[in-house]
Parts: sequence; C-alpha cells; structure tokens
Amino acid sequence: MNVLLVGGGGREHALAWGLARSPLVDRLIAAPGNAGIAALAACAPVPATDVGGLVALAEDEAIDLVVVGPEVPLVMGLADALRAHAIAVFGPDAAAARIEGSKAWAKEVMAAGGIPTARAGSFTELGPALAFVDELGGRAVVKADGLAAGKGVTVAGDRGTAAAALRACLQDSAFGEAGTTVLVEERLEGPEVSAFACSDGSTMVPLALCQDFKRIGDGDRGPNTGGMGAYSPLPWLDPQLEARCWELCERTLATMRAMGVPYRGVLYAGFMLTDDGPKVLEYNCRFGDPETEVLIPRLTSDLGELLFAAATGSLAEVKVSWTPEAAVTVVLASGGYPGAYATGAGIEGLAAAAALEGAQVFHAGTQELGDRVVTAGGRVLAVSALGATVAEARARAYQACSKITFEAVTLRTDIAELAARMESAVTELGE
Repeated sequence: MNVLLVGGGGREHALAWGLARSPLVDRLIAAPGNAGIAALAACAPVPATDVGGLVALAEDEAIDLVVVGPEVPLVMGLADALRAHAIAVFGPDAAAARIEGSKAWAKEVMAAGGIPTARAGSFTELGPALAFVDELGGRAVVKADGLAAGKGVTVAGDRGTAAAALRACLQDSAFGEAGTTVLVEERLEGPEVSAFACSDGSTMVPLALCQDFKRIGDGDRGPNTGGMGAYSPLPWLDPQLEARCWELCERTLATMRAMGVPYRGVLYAGFMLTDDGPKVLEYNCRFGDPETEVLIPRLTSDLGELLFAAATGSLAEVKVSWTPEAAVTVVLASGGYPGAYATGAGIEGLAAAAALEGAQVFHAGTQELGDRVVTAGGRVLAVSALGATVAEARARAYQACSKITFEAVTLRTDIAELAARMESAVTELGE
C-alpha cells in the first residue's frame, strides 16, 4: 500500500522507520518530513496544518493510508476531511481529538466514565481561578486548556507560582487562544507513566507503557518541555497496576463511544500512580514524543498492519508483539530550549552514533542544507538504543549521544537512571 505520513518531528521519524520495515508498505511519502525522514520516504513540502493540501496530496499520490503524527491537524479536522474523500486514516476525527484539544472536555469524559483523576476547575477569569488555588492550599497544576506544544502546564508548589502561571495565560496571552481557558488541578503525588492503546472505534489493543521526562534539567528541575527522554518497559511496575491502567484506557474509550464519539487511532493516557491507585493526568490524541522513539524500536510485529487495521476497523485480527529488550531515548536539544534558541548549527557525528550496536538516531528538528544537516528546532535529535536491560540500553544511548556534536547542545544526563537502579534492585531480590 501507499502510505502518507503527516508531520516532521522525532515521533514521525520513528513512525517512518517502523513503516519502512513493513512488508505491506510499497511507497512511503512524508509531509513535510525532515532530514532523517528523507532517507526513508519521499518528502513533500506540504505543512502538517494544510488540511486541503494534504487531502489533495493523498488523492494525487493514490494513498491507501494516511498516518497523522501531530495533534494540531487532528484537532483541525484532517481525519474528517480525509474520510470524507474515502481515504483511510490513522487518527481520530475532530470530535474525538478534543480529548487533547480541550483539557476541560477531557475532564467531562473522565467524570462521565467515573475515571479517577485530580480534582479540578475550569476558569476564564483570574479571580475565581486564584480562589480555587487557595482552596487547594496554594499547590496546584495550571494547564492551558488548548494545545500548547507540551509547554502549557505549570506544576506550582506555592500560590505565587500558580498565580504567575494564571496571569501568563489569562492576562498576558502567553499561549494565545489555547490559554483563554485554564484548568486548575490539585497536585497528585507519585510516579508518572504513559500508556498507549490503539483503537478502531470498537476494539482496543494495548501497546506498551513508557515513562518520559518532561523537565529540561536533571532531577526534574526547570520548565516543562515537549520531552527530554523516555524508556520502556517499566521493570519496577507492579503488573496489577499496569492492568489497572489498561482498564482505565478501555473505560475511557467505552465512555467516548457512549457519548457518541468513537475513537479511532492511538490514545495516550498519562497516569499518576498515587497511593490510591492510577489517576489520569491527561490524554493525547496521538503517539507521544519522545515515547514513540522507544515504542517503535521495541515493536517486533508489523507497524503498517497495526495502523491500517486501526484505520479500517479490523484491530481484532491483529496481534502485537514486542522484544523483551528495553529501550531508552535521550533528546539532544538546542541551547536555550524551551525558551529562545538559535538554529542553523551544523550537526556532526550522526553516522558514528547510528553505527553503534542497538542505536538509532531519530531526527526531530533538523534540516538539510546542501550536504550538511543543521539544527532547525528546539528538540533536535532523539537518540534511542536497545539493550538487554534498562541499564544496558541507557549506556548505549548515552554512548551514541557522545558521538554527536552541535553548538550549545543540551541534554539531560539522568534519563532512566533511577529505573536502572530499581531494575538492579529487583533483580537482586529475585536472586
């Protein structure tokens, strides 16, 4: 089949890498793609937000399946437009994509389904929002209601920090239209995990759990980013807790169906593992980034078959399999990210990094200029590696990172460090 992949980040490079290995995929086109994706697919200069242009491209190229990577085109209705032209698409329609496009609506879904989550309130004015923060004791999570590229969330440890985040959204328009409504939540305590499940509107297939690292600095310090690293599987997680996470994903999808909004695509559910059990922090309507960069290398079954089945209502016929190996990915970012950063810096060492055993370099914010690859975004590369253990995968990922250089490169040095220690402790107890 002919496949069109929409997007141009690290997530899309990982998806392109997986799709290129599928015996079902005859031709792969990416729009707009990036320097890494260009080695696997023909890249078309159509922005991911150009709904009309993407529909026309799909028709012109006789596309059998469109795989939508980013959330913005899904919220805009790209899947609706493609299905109106009888083109199969992996991704929810605009009504279902509201699960990410509106955090307030996501809370309505949770309430309707009795899905455990943080106590929350939705606000458009500063005064009532501050009063709710006070009601929560000053410690709160402030979220821009709409899409903010993973940066519209402030985890506030005191009233002053929460108030500043509320003013940024409601008075200073820091996130534009996305921040005209804010969600204020109580702070939950516990480790976070990311769950990914495919749905064809009626059947759900659990994929895998990951853990990502959202803060820019070691020790989870500094502002939130789109994600600075991830690993999978989670060797420390109780199987009963994992089963409960999948139950809540299934309940979410069932609730949406009951509300008349069936979900087709991949559902991301972010969980906090509290003392009272898993509670949902948020939903996304697409694969996570950088979690996709550890999921796809671990997948041993056919990605093309999985995504086409989800798009065409035949997921019940698909079996998903995984390598027992662990995967770790480390993001290399531009200096200054998630704030202002420079682009255009030459990147060296890509081939040397990719040549290491078990390593794979996924391009996120890159561009080809002549025979050079240069930085073109905040998150530049996601360096992934497989290993028999989390510790081994982690060591390989950081070894690969050490081969790559560009001006003002920024990375966390503690991705999966605690998991590797916990894995070692679990192994020792078992012995």
